[in-house]
Amino acid sequence: MAVTVETLEKLERKITLTLPVTAIQAEVDTRLKRMARTVKMDGFRPGKVPMAVVAQRYGYSVQYEVMNDKVGEAFALAANEAKLRVAGQPRITEKEGAPEGELTFDAVFEVFPEVKIGDLSTAEVEKLSAEVDDAAIDKTLEILRKQRRTFAQRGQDQAAQDSDRVTVDFEGKIDGEPFAGGKAEDFQFLIADGQMLKEFEDAVRGMKAGESKTFPLAFPADYHGKDVAGKQADFLVTVKKIEAANLPEVNDALAKSLGIAEGTVEALRADIKKNLEREVKFRLLARNKQAVMDALVGKAELDLPNASINAEVARMVEGARADLKQRGIKDADKAPIPDEVFRPQAERRVRLGLVVAELVRANELQAKPEQLKAHVEELAASYEKPAEVVRWYFGDNNRLAEVEGVVIENNVTEFVLARAKVTEKQVAFDELMGQA
Repeated sequence: MAVTVETLEKLERKITLTLPVTAIQAEVDTRLKRMARTVKMDGFRPGKVPMAVVAQRYGYSVQYEVMNDKVGEAFALAANEAKLRVAGQPRITEKEGAPEGELTFDAVFEVFPEVKIGDLSTAEVEKLSAEVDDAAIDKTLEILRKQRRTFAQRGQDQAAQDSDRVTVDFEGKIDGEPFAGGKAEDFQFLIADGQMLKEFEDAVRGMKAGESKTFPLAFPADYHGKDVAGKQADFLVTVKKIEAANLPEVNDALAKSLGIAEGTVEALRADIKKNLEREVKFRLLARNKQAVMDALVGKAELDLPNASINAEVARMVEGARADLKQRGIKDADKAPIPDEVFRPQAERRVRLGLVVAELVRANELQAKPEQLKAHVEELAASYEKPAEVVRWYFGDNNRLAEVEGVVIENNVTEFVLARAKVTEKQVAFDELMGQA
């Protein structure tokens, strides 16, 4: 049959569905008869309940189910015949004044938009690159040494200095009154490690075990403790113990302790470089991918289906609630989370998803089996038993689907970079790794 599709606004469409009452009633009767074979009711043996009784008890609910099923089937057939790509669920309402023997419904829904992608040769993308130099390897070695440092107590006449671990008692007051979190006993921290505010570290540096000192401390305006942020406090601190840090030397023994088979410093540095290069590659790919996606969105024209945006907002709100619950927040499932907080991000995700999907479809950028295999093997390479990690990925369709999504994004990134106006930019290792 011919399907008439009415355009309401932008992506919104309407189809009128017609169902014969006889078809609905026939399906209701069939389901009630099937139910009567097994239904149990007091006073009757199983399968012997009269149809009239079954219809009286279950007729309304069965009719409701049949109506939903039949209307859903009719809508799916009509949308398929009209070659419509429906976004989200339709809003279906029954119309009054239908011809005798028929029921009519209006189905209002949205369709996915036509995506127009402009000339990618005019898109401008800044592509980052970075190198793993000796300084980066040295810095990583220093981190590994610090992770394996030991501490030895200093003498009573020795003052606390940078890198020392100190054990202190302290109490802070604001306007002469103690405040929550401002007091501790046997508290340990490393001087110049950034764990404490600079004023606190400066006060303790140079003190000896057994000494006490009172000093002022101004909490920053953006301090995480809202009650004290921007306020001036006076602290009394007593140093109870000072321990000097001893870092292991960079030698073959350190290499062996870190699991390097060859047991040499040269092999240790080579292993660090390989791991850093792998990490740098992934970080560069992520940054460049983001730049490509920004350029791609800027070259696309499309309307956004509200149904898709609302669904994305709902997923993000649910994710926020799950995060709150994981953090131990009480009644996280009831926490007020306004949808509007996530709407801009949801709109961007929907827009980007539609644009990427169109580019993939039009240019056959789907993930190939060999690409999936290569990407999984690269992910597994940093683990102790790569083969087990590979089996773990390929043993679950959901995990493999995540990898497939990443590979498709990589294909899109390479496709755009090959056509766009690309500006190369070298970034420092520290900047890329977020250590600058």
